[in-house]
Amino acid sequence: MKKNFALRIDSEVYDAIEKWAADEFRSANGQIEWIIAEALKKAKRYPKKNVAEKTDGHNVTKETEL
Repeated sequence: MKKNFALRIDSEVYDAIEKWAADEFRSANGQIEWIIAEALKKAKRYPKKNVAEKTDGHNVTKETEL
């Protein structure tokens, strides 16, 4: 589930994000999400989620990266 929040950002930084997003066919919001996700992965802080995996008829919980 995604959460909404207000973000104050310098207009020049936002313009640079919009340009970068357009170059990659993303929205500015999508680009900001991607930048944050990449930073979290690089810092090895990206959240894990539990995925139920069927193995021989039994549910096995496995941690995976989102």
